[in-house]
Amino acid sequence: MSTSTLPAEAPLHFQPRTQALRAEAAIEPDAPASGPVTKTTQIIAIYGKGGIGKSFTLANLSYMMAQQGKKVLLIGCDPKSDTTSLLFGGKACPTIIETSSRKKLAGETVAIGDVCFKRDGVYAMELGGPEVGRGCGGRGIIHGFETLEKLGFHDWGFDYVLLDFLGDVVCGGFGLPIARDMCQKVIVVGSNDLQSLYVANNVCSAVEYFRKLGGNVGVAGMVINKDDGTGQAEAFAQRAGIPVLAAIPAHDDIRRKSASYDIIGKPDGEWGPLFATLAANVADAPPVRPRPQTQDELLSLFSADVTGRDFKMEPATLFDMVGRTELTKPSLEVVYDAA
Repeated sequence: MSTSTLPAEAPLHFQPRTQALRAEAAIEPDAPASGPVTKTTQIIAIYGKGGIGKSFTLANLSYMMAQQGKKVLLIGCDPKSDTTSLLFGGKACPTIIETSSRKKLAGETVAIGDVCFKRDGVYAMELGGPEVGRGCGGRGIIHGFETLEKLGFHDWGFDYVLLDFLGDVVCGGFGLPIARDMCQKVIVVGSNDLQSLYVANNVCSAVEYFRKLGGNVGVAGMVINKDDGTGQAEAFAQRAGIPVLAAIPAHDDIRRKSASYDIIGKPDGEWGPLFATLAANVADAPPVRPRPQTQDELLSLFSADVTGRDFKMEPATLFDMVGRTELTKPSLEVVYDAA
């Protein structure tokens, strides 16, 4: 039968430290806040196929939100660094990566005014990325966010932070907001074409994958850009279980004004009501778990003469590959009769 022994008294030189720790542990923590939330920032990541119109959509959306009295930060997370060009009349915004490298060589630190610029209440910046063949775009995104954190990103007081991400690049940096719960919700931008819906579906798959791993990000909905009324994007959204937040028509006036770097998301403009509705839907839409589609389900949104989905795949043979008939060689394996 074993007997427990009491711990020996602590040496004298340890007693003051022990008493201090006990005194600290005895202090009751502050009661959790129970009053109304006074400031909540919605961080929203917008994904879509390259060239589908994310930058156009976000520039006009952020402008409309600012005109409605919201404080908005738009961050371009595309190596092309063209998210903010519509806001600034086609002018290139100095990128965080390029500015950080230049300042580091000069022994200087990056300041907010070096990388963040504003127009009519919209604050905007570009993360940037390497030139083609000179580095990893995803790693550039990670470096850009690290710099943002050093600049105090988590202390900034915005109503909305909109992140413009390229959806048809799948390396880690571009999936950062979903994988690390850096945003509350995702919005996909697509059109009535198979490739943009393929990208939108991949984003939904990524969201669902990380939800299964314990993540909290959901899809708030889809913006249909260049909508020609054929309905494939709307059908995809319905099948995926996400709402359509807005359908921007394939209108020649929109195309011309976008090409001229003209903001159309103005309250008193022809397209103002469209973007006002989009702003309200973006603000209110809850993040949901999407239902990603299989490749065959995606193809079924389109007629067979468009996709060729009725094509039958024919296996290749050895003769196709090397120009000779496949020879069947006898096996050297010893086969024993059953006992």
